Amino acid sequence: MAKKKYDFAGWATKANMKCTDGRTIMTGAFKDDDGRRVPLIWNHRHDVPDNVLGHADLEYTDDGVMAYCSFNDSDNAQKAKALVEHGDITSLSIHANGLVQDTAKNVSHGVIREVSLVYAPANPGASISQIGLEHADADEGIIYTGEEFSLWHADESPAESKKEESEKKSDDSEKSDDETVGDILETLNEKQEKVVSYLLGEALATDDSDDQDDESDEKIEHNSEGGEEMKHNVFDKETHSNENTLTHSDQESIIAMAKTSNVGSLQNAIRIYEADHDTELSHGIDSIESLFPDYQLTKPGAPELITRDQGWVGNVMNKVHKSPISRIRTRQADVRNKKLRASGYVKGKKKKDAPNISLLTRTTDPQTVYRKDSLHRDDIIDITDFDVVEYQYGIMKMNLNEEIAMAIMVGDGRAEGDEEKIEETHIRSIWNDDDLYTIHTDIDIAAAKKELQGTNTSANFGENYVFAEAIVNASLFSREQYKGSGSLEFYCTPHLLNQMLLARDLNGRRIYSSVTDLAAALNVSAIYTAEQFEGLTRTTKTGNKTKKLLGLFVNLDDYHVGSTKGGEITRFKQFDIDFNQEKYLIETRLSGALTRVYSAIALEEDVTAASVAGSDEGTQDHVG
Repeated sequence: MAKKKYDFAGWATKANMKCTDGRTIMTGAFKDDDGRRVPLIWNHRHDVPDNVLGHADLEYTDDGVMAYCSFNDSDNAQKAKALVEHGDITSLSIHANGLVQDTAKNVSHGVIREVSLVYAPANPGASISQIGLEHADADEGIIYTGEEFSLWHADESPAESKKEESEKKSDDSEKSDDETVGDILETLNEKQEKVVSYLLGEALATDDSDDQDDESDEKIEHNSEGGEEMKHNVFDKETHSNENTLTHSDQESIIAMAKTSNVGSLQNAIRIYEADHDTELSHGIDSIESLFPDYQLTKPGAPELITRDQGWVGNVMNKVHKSPISRIRTRQADVRNKKLRASGYVKGKKKKDAPNISLLTRTTDPQTVYRKDSLHRDDIIDITDFDVVEYQYGIMKMNLNEEIAMAIMVGDGRAEGDEEKIEETHIRSIWNDDDLYTIHTDIDIAAAKKELQGTNTSANFGENYVFAEAIVNASLFSREQYKGSGSLEFYCTPHLLNQMLLARDLNGRRIYSSVTDLAAALNVSAIYTAEQFEGLTRTTKTGNKTKKLLGLFVNLDDYHVGSTKGGEITRFKQFDIDFNQEKYLIETRLSGALTRVYSAIALEEDVTAASVAGSDEGTQDHVG
């Protein structure tokens, strides 16, 4: 090829030299690359243009491919040039693809795509680090040559430099221009090799170099023409250390690691190998992760909500009696006094007046219940795949409805005196309401077991059957006092429902084959589960006993929720110019209470002893 000025040269590949993984680059493998110009890269990093240091002109010979390299004027290129001139970087590597090999792993063809300056130490042969780790017949690789490159100044002609090199090594000035220094040195016999090695060693000993690498005998020596040539002992036939080189055994280890369930992918296996060996693997594409496809949402749009059970919440909000009056007053006349009865008259006797009728009355005032939040305006603008404002409003309304439903059924659970508490005097919870309005009934598991089992303890019926029978008995007996309207619905925890459905008879047959069968046994129109009820307890006002909630029987049409015009659920928005935030508020002003006496039933279990023992830690306490 036509030579031109270049900064340094070196063997890009050497033919007929076995690689560490068993491959051999055959003569003529890269014959088609003769005369081609490829990029000169830093350490095979293709991710940014700054890593392109210049170009390399390739020249094919039967011994391999020479690379005549020239740096460009970029800052990185000039830094790399200084490293080369100082002898800090002494190794070349190529990135080749389209590799063709036979069953004996003899590579007969390939295409060189780039030449790189690399940190890897020189190897006497060539080692191919496969990129395609999926199988052993990868057609792409990075090839490190065992030969160091020679250095020329940019103002020297290649012909003159090569001639000077030839004159230093041999007196035969009539050799062909195509004959390399290595070819000439290979013609020396054993004695001549020892003499030349001794002379080179003496010359290197006189060089006052600042190189601190005690293991390397490679130096930069100025020749009489002002040029620089990188020297090394070409007769050293021992194999240098192959540290930081990926061998075929390493590749097999990585593939085996990737197949394990705890690793799961080739990408993870490569990362683990790098961490364990404190090194970076060479492959055809640096930062290959950047080529992986982007993650895709399985459900595009707004994020799916993870919520507590909301089914019963909607049922409560829909079925309570809604009134346009927020200040609720109830009045009932109690005429259950046994003395309130008609009397027989005896002639001549005075007729007696009946006892006074008891008048029952109570009032309930409204309270504002709200949910407030905010979003930064930058976030509102940047989130484009769904309407984040409406999404936020939806969450706020769901929270508000759940809080109101909880306050109606069991109270909000906050301690007395908490400034955020929804007061029982404004929204009266069914569970904690006065005994005149809510019938509080305890179940007695021990009594039910004794009644069913007799003295043959636990031999006949399982615990679930005993528990289910105790619930059914208590609910039906308490119904005798019920004064509410319409049919009842049962609200309980999912666990209680499952316990009752799992009840079996002596033959192992389920007592209740479905929720419908259980509802019929409880004499209710429907059963609703509320996971929010799990573990709730209250302390009674008299006796200071701890009662655990099992379920509520109620017809919600007997519960009035009052809200005047303007007190309905309303949302507001305000922009905070100081903090660039959109602030959102959703609120309602309402009151709530049972309006009929004995219109609800609360099934409870007395857990006073367990509470004293500390087994109820973490439960929500109510006072009622």
